[in-house]
Amino acid sequence: MVAPRYGPGLNKLKIFCRDIYAVKDFKKYYLIPASPDEVYLALTFEPTVMLWTGDKAEMKPEAGTEFSLWDGSIVGKNLEFEPGKKIVQQWYFGEAGEPSIVTIKLHPHPQGTSAELKHTNIPDEDYNDIVEGWNEEYFGSLIDFYAA
Repeated sequence: MVAPRYGPGLNKLKIFCRDIYAVKDFKKYYLIPASPDEVYLALTFEPTVMLWTGDKAEMKPEAGTEFSLWDGSIVGKNLEFEPGKKIVQQWYFGEAGEPSIVTIKLHPHPQGTSAELKHTNIPDEDYNDIVEGWNEEYFGSLIDFYAA
């Protein structure tokens, strides 16, 4: 009889490593009834962020600064800003292996702004909640803010 190549401890290690690195990406476009400059300010100007989120926020549109939204429910680091056009952030997910990067590009649209969202390296166990958050809380609240 041939011995197995790995024992129970290694099986657990394999599952643990796979779980740490199981990630997904999410991409979607959202139509916001406001100009790209207005949307950019709503996403980067702290008092306006607090208006449309209805909660405490910390935001400075400077690369390298930390940010916090919804009173700490979302935290991370600002990586890049292109006024009126693009925001790049790293979102923190505990002990996630690869950085989770959020890129929001703002495109002019006849009805306002087409916001192109790309969120990479979302931990698998957080994916459904993150997608729901993007649709309902983040962009849903922003769209409602400008539609009112």
